[in-house]
Amino acid sequence: MITSETLSALDREDPLAAFREEFDLPEGTIYLDGNSLGPLPRRTLARLIDVTREEWGQSLIKSWNDYGWMALPQRIGDKIAPVIGAAPGEVIAADSTSVNLFKLLAAACALRPGRKVILTEQGNFPTDIYIAEGLVSVLGPGYEVRAVAKEDIVQSITDEIAVVALTHVDYRTGEMLDMTAVTAAAHAAGALMLWDLSHSAGAVPVDLNGAGADFAVGCGYKYLNGGPGAPAFLFVAADLQADARQPLSGWMGHASPFDFEASYRPADGIAHHLAGTPAILGLVALEEGVDLFNEADAADIRHKSTLMTECFIALVEQECPDHGFTLASPRDAAQRGSQVCFRHDQGYAIIQALIARGVVGDFRSPDILRFGCAPLYLRYQDLWNAAVHLRRVMDTAAWDTPEFKTKAAVT
Repeated sequence: MITSETLSALDREDPLAAFREEFDLPEGTIYLDGNSLGPLPRRTLARLIDVTREEWGQSLIKSWNDYGWMALPQRIGDKIAPVIGAAPGEVIAADSTSVNLFKLLAAACALRPGRKVILTEQGNFPTDIYIAEGLVSVLGPGYEVRAVAKEDIVQSITDEIAVVALTHVDYRTGEMLDMTAVTAAAHAAGALMLWDLSHSAGAVPVDLNGAGADFAVGCGYKYLNGGPGAPAFLFVAADLQADARQPLSGWMGHASPFDFEASYRPADGIAHHLAGTPAILGLVALEEGVDLFNEADAADIRHKSTLMTECFIALVEQECPDHGFTLASPRDAAQRGSQVCFRHDQGYAIIQALIARGVVGDFRSPDILRFGCAPLYLRYQDLWNAAVHLRRVMDTAAWDTPEFKTKAAVT
């Protein structure tokens, strides 16, 4: 049996405990939604004020040179690289995950002429499928997106497949795919491999180069705490960079943007995968989040993530055994990201009732309650308190009101 005292003891021994003070967390809030939007690092606010007031406010356009604004996408990309098992020069921070996915899927299809199928999973994050569908609509006759059940992915990688595009950690359940095995299967069939790391980067160990991955995308506003709508990142393996060509040939991906040449000439290396002008305020906020993450020990982060998710599963099952919750996440921690998900037919209303009590999780249709366990700022004691609130919501049917059943635009 897990007790409050057991978890308090874990907090006292936690090597990451000091990082909690680095975040500006609202008083009285237990924040279990860092898998959707990471909280505000205190240093980010100070950096944004400085960049806004001094660099933008006083130096104006000179800041592009004086403060190195032009180098931010590459500089931050190199800081993200070790988080995802990439080398310097293989990652760049830019645009959104969706835009970066379009770029890289197009590049992958161009590298495999004659193959016209993008293979994905039926339960992939919807925007990944939508983007692939949008791409094939402009590529010409014969191209298709083929979505298969998760258990059928490997056997579906045939010589028709140009690129396999999958999410490493399932956004609904936290299930983690075997990156090395799936990548090897793609390569054995002559296909390229693209991973979406949006629920992986900063949450679980990722080794793109160790797995032999070709491409990857990911967002900056979840576990990297870059802020709402933070710039995303993309990865292109070094051995593909000379040949991989993305179609959004904007001026920032030009070899000499300020020569203003009449025709496009791609930059060398990862810089080619830029398009428009860098979003400076978003990038500097992301840099602070990445810097903070990189100050922690990666092994400590994964250990705490695993232990917290184990504890929360046990707590919900211990405190709410008769309230209809079914574990949706893998029970094996080795197959689970840094989130715990349960199914319940009143999931949305239950989450709203919890939020009203200061316990912030989120809901994913049709019936999934998601709870993110972000190791840098969560305490083990927070898990106990969240489970107690959940028990009280269920024991009193506090969720059963029109207020909590009316869906908002963001769930």
